[in-house]
Amino acid sequence: MYNLKRTNSDDLDFQKLVVELDKDLAIRDGEEHLFFAQFNKISEIKYVVVIYENEIAVGCGAIKEYDQNVMEIKRIFVPLEKRGKGIASIVLKELENWTKELNYKKCILETGFNQPEAIRLYKKNDFIIIKNYGQYAEVENSICFEKVIR
Repeated sequence: MYNLKRTNSDDLDFQKLVVELDKDLAIRDGEEHLFFAQFNKISEIKYVVVIYENEIAVGCGAIKEYDQNVMEIKRIFVPLEKRGKGIASIVLKELENWTKELNYKKCILETGFNQPEAIRLYKKNDFIIIKNYGQYAEVENSICFEKVIR
């Protein structure tokens, strides 16, 4: 049984999971990690979801405003030993629900080609590949997605 908590970036469980995420990304991204890290600061994120299994945090994700109609999904993470149970999809769906409740029309996100699990997650959850946006426009190792929220 999973329990979801809506919180913000001050949440200590979220912060601990993000430390694990950043360690994983540093390995996957190699020399490019510092470039991507500058866009993944977690201070002052208002909309964070942490998912718990038996009162232990087993996943997280966040949304932040990209523009007046669009939320950007950030920091989706499930520790390796908890993957394959649908946890990330539950977090993603909660972020989509929250986006809708806040009256935003679309979610966008960026991930890397070195994160095939993330790419499968977003495709499985009906996100479509779009042209790389914003700071990722010219980044060859980035892949961007969007989903219109109904």
